[in-house]
Amino acid sequence: MSALISIGELWEVDVTVGLTTHTKHRHVPSPVSPLFEAPGAAPALTFGPVALAAAVARTATTRQARPRLLAGLQKSALAQVECLVSNGSAFELTQDFADLADTERTLFAARCGAGITDLYMNALGYVWRANAACLSSALNPHADFLYDGGNVDGHGVVLAEAHGSFAATATAKTVAAQARHKYTRQVKPYVDTRSPFGHVVHGYSVAFGSKPGTTGAFLSLAETRISKPKKKAPPPPADPIPAGRGVSTTIALATHRSNFLLMGASQIVDWVDWLTVPGEFPADSGPVTFVRLSYAGRWYLGSAFPIWPALFPRWWREEWFWDDPVWRHHVVGDLISRGLLGGSVGWFVMEETACTAFLNGLTGMIRSGGDGRPRRLELPTFEPVGFGIGESSGAPRADGSEYNYALFRDGLALLSDPLRLRKFELRRWSPKEGFQG
Repeated sequence: MSALISIGELWEVDVTVGLTTHTKHRHVPSPVSPLFEAPGAAPALTFGPVALAAAVARTATTRQARPRLLAGLQKSALAQVECLVSNGSAFELTQDFADLADTERTLFAARCGAGITDLYMNALGYVWRANAACLSSALNPHADFLYDGGNVDGHGVVLAEAHGSFAATATAKTVAAQARHKYTRQVKPYVDTRSPFGHVVHGYSVAFGSKPGTTGAFLSLAETRISKPKKKAPPPPADPIPAGRGVSTTIALATHRSNFLLMGASQIVDWVDWLTVPGEFPADSGPVTFVRLSYAGRWYLGSAFPIWPALFPRWWREEWFWDDPVWRHHVVGDLISRGLLGGSVGWFVMEETACTAFLNGLTGMIRSGGDGRPRRLELPTFEPVGFGIGESSGAPRADGSEYNYALFRDGLALLSDPLRLRKFELRRWSPKEGFQG
């Protein structure tokens, strides 16, 4: 698996797509959770190319499948985004899109629709994600993703259906019709139902479309209507709001399984899978090495596994290789000079406090043998960078031109060109001992 991706040909400016339609659909009971208030719909979504590429990869890997398959999906999805999205200030498909077969066009549209949905849900304040396949059998239509955090924290989860359409017939009207149709068919039946990740208390259907050969895109939203509260006191919730702070451990594991797969940390994916289905310890139970780097005013941890074993197959597991400061700086410096950790590539990393908090919690669960894992984990969240609501793509990017990256609310980030590692260290995490040093 590789955490490095080429994004040199992607467009370099942010694109803003306005919300063309927003419909609300009645539901009984309403609200499902009496104290839940849905965030206001974002009137527009602004995103950079790095954010779109990262979101497409995030959604392509948010499923319970073997890591090797997910790594292949990640690579193919990102390669398509690079080749098929034009370099311009408005969303437009390249001429190469016309050379795809019909099924390939449909697949690419679906991937972009899922990525846009992930960006939109993050922009609304939702943080943690999981695949919604758990809601029904494979034969029944169901929405794509479940989200936790933000306004739904303590109430349950919200359901999100993603739809993408890159057809000659794509218009604001047809995209809006798809958003409504998908809500009625794949979201509404599952609102007020149970899932392994929490009670579904609200639902969304996000449809994104563009007509090939034209400039611009359409974005439509359908969601559950919440009735105005009555004057009398609302009844108590069906389930008491969980005591304590943090996020459900179940959805945190699902989110970070995808995140660490994108980072190339396959050992951590294996440990998450072991917690889900206990059995023999993962074959590779040794420590995981991270590069600690400073970027745009924050510290991040990036997995060294995807690149270093291939470059230094004889030594990368030896203690002296990591403990010798001369080797440490020589190796990382060489990777930088060769463009393997910078230049024209992007690197999936995680904000240090988010990575440390999750892996510390993972160590505790591994030490306990997977039994009695905590119901919730205290994990930090962040304001998005590289995308956002309206005409702003999130928090300021320091001095502007030097940094080009996307940071999601759960701490996952995709760092793009230029990546200047002036300061770096190595940190190692042991499954049973935690971070060392």
